[in-house]
Amino acid sequence: MTLRVATDIGGTFTDLVVVDSESGDVRIAKVSTTPRDLAQGVLDVIAAGDVEPAEIEELVHGTTVVINALTERTGARTALVTTSGFRDVLEIGRGNRPDMYNLVSRKPPPFVARRHRFEVRERVDRHGTVVVPLDLSGTEAIAAACERDGIEAIAVCLLHSYAHPEHEQALCEALRARLPSVAITASSEVTREWREYERTSTAVLNAYVQPAVDRYLGELEQRLTDAGLRGPLLVMQSSAGTGSPATARSRPIALVESGPAGGVAGAARIGERIGEPNLIYLDIGGTTAKCSLVEDATAPTTTEYRIEWRPDWAGYPVMVPVVDIVEIGAGGGSIARVDAGGSIVVGPQSAGADPGPAAYGRGGTEPTVTDAKLVAGVLAPEYFLGGRLEVRPELAREALRKLGEPLGHGIAALANGIIRLADANMISALKLVSVQRGRDPRDFALLVGGGGGGMHGAALGAELEVRKVIVPPLSGVFSAWGMCMTAPRADVVRTRILSAADATDAAVGSLFGELEREAAETLERDGTGRAGEAVCTRSVDARYRGQEHTVRVPVAAGPVSAVTLQADFHELHRRKYTFDLEGDSPVELVTFHVSAHGRAPREAALPAPSAFAGSTPAPKRPRVVDFDLDGTHETAVYERSELPIGFSAPGPLVIEEPTTTTLVHPGQTLEVDDFGNLVIWLR
Repeated sequence: MTLRVATDIGGTFTDLVVVDSESGDVRIAKVSTTPRDLAQGVLDVIAAGDVEPAEIEELVHGTTVVINALTERTGARTALVTTSGFRDVLEIGRGNRPDMYNLVSRKPPPFVARRHRFEVRERVDRHGTVVVPLDLSGTEAIAAACERDGIEAIAVCLLHSYAHPEHEQALCEALRARLPSVAITASSEVTREWREYERTSTAVLNAYVQPAVDRYLGELEQRLTDAGLRGPLLVMQSSAGTGSPATARSRPIALVESGPAGGVAGAARIGERIGEPNLIYLDIGGTTAKCSLVEDATAPTTTEYRIEWRPDWAGYPVMVPVVDIVEIGAGGGSIARVDAGGSIVVGPQSAGADPGPAAYGRGGTEPTVTDAKLVAGVLAPEYFLGGRLEVRPELAREALRKLGEPLGHGIAALANGIIRLADANMISALKLVSVQRGRDPRDFALLVGGGGGGMHGAALGAELEVRKVIVPPLSGVFSAWGMCMTAPRADVVRTRILSAADATDAAVGSLFGELEREAAETLERDGTGRAGEAVCTRSVDARYRGQEHTVRVPVAAGPVSAVTLQADFHELHRRKYTFDLEGDSPVELVTFHVSAHGRAPREAALPAPSAFAGSTPAPKRPRVVDFDLDGTHETAVYERSELPIGFSAPGPLVIEEPTTTTLVHPGQTLEVDDFGNLVIWLR
């Protein structure tokens, strides 16, 4: 067994990357996702990659089961049990608008109906001191009500349980004894961080998806075992690390951005390799576009993530480590339609893999971004997925005609309009991770992945005015490649408010030591790490006294210095907010974070460009491509695998490979760098 394999399920395609652990060589495959049976898609793509499951030494799996269940509202019928007087925390949420100046924002409805939110008598203060002992006498009535209403999952979140989890543990034990077939989540088993609403939301979402994840992973493990898999199955977590299926079953909410996290981790590795540590990463798939800011070659994580966040919609907080991603419903399968006001809009609805874009000929009748790219000449019908997927451009044109004719739009103009609208949606997302966070895109390069990244990257990069656009090798399956680079990871978070001035170095060091041991033991218990091998990274959320929110401060390995922590906090606060209160306000240490990382796998080689540096590759047959505002041009087309290192040519150009197509606009220049990346210079 010498193969490390990663599979990534997307809304439209399921990707595979196979790395030979001895040679480092890589091969790939891509098949249509099977929405009605996701496990079958995994088996299909393994077969398409000509891989024998018995040869796999380790299989890393990224899944959309969690995010699909949340966005489609197909999770379990869920109840909430909380401290007396707090059943409405989930509904009250936060009073602030998601966007300060958006006056039409709406509060999202909770995942648990009020009649299924129950209370127990108990009270613990913020220091973890028991004020009112737990009264379990009402447990029988709660269990009976849940049984009567067909509840499938229960979230238990008691006040200040991050500081004193014993009440939650006792309550969960009582409920599990009475309802053995119901999935029960204690908030303290998912996160030990404060903020009542966010912690309650996280526990509820974890319970909501737990039965679906348990069924899916159980079926996947069984079918892979039946197919001959003997190596371990690892699950990609949203933190850009891997974990065991057992951990995924107990904390499925940690898989909310399972696939995209691999792409961000891969972008950080590419940036480090090519000397571009600061990148804006964009992954455009069939259903969604995901973007993230990579600084200092590091994939950023946050515990303040919200699913479905929009300027007019607060979304739902998820308080587990998640790679800091902004995700929108814009991809190749995004459907163009006429809204109530008579305007054409693109997404967030997607044609997905079934029926897919109109050109697939599987019953889809509404035009998508992929249909528009076909009509514009960007995609070659005969080379879709390297010629393995038959598409019919005439069906794409017919779908566009039906949409545009009543509005007086021609097919070509409508195709350009759809592409322009999709680009505008993506630009908004890219600005959320850059401009709105005080970063100037002109200081960054844009690295694109996913099946649609190369097609949109040059236009988006020009709009953002980034320095250049980078299309790495394997960009069409980039998230799966990133998964092959990830190590096992366990995160431990603990809120404990300390005055930085009064905290001794020994006290802070002791707390970090406790968390490091817990994280390392989790890796070992999980079967993904060995005692003494774990490498821990540390950070602390700090603030000035009186502030509501915090700044995360990295803490170097070795002895901890409270004085150094304060100095680092002042510096980071100045960098983020342009001022500090050093000498005017005391610093508080609020939440402590430790991540334990197992042994990293061997670096996977990327496909080498043509060995004939300086040679002139033979172009394919040219075709006419509509570049919208840049005009319609007869365009040279090249096969990417034939481009040598050092190759350079002015646009317009189309670069094809089996899993994606790269577009270079007129006035731009393409170069192939020493690592085989396609680099598009915009100015």
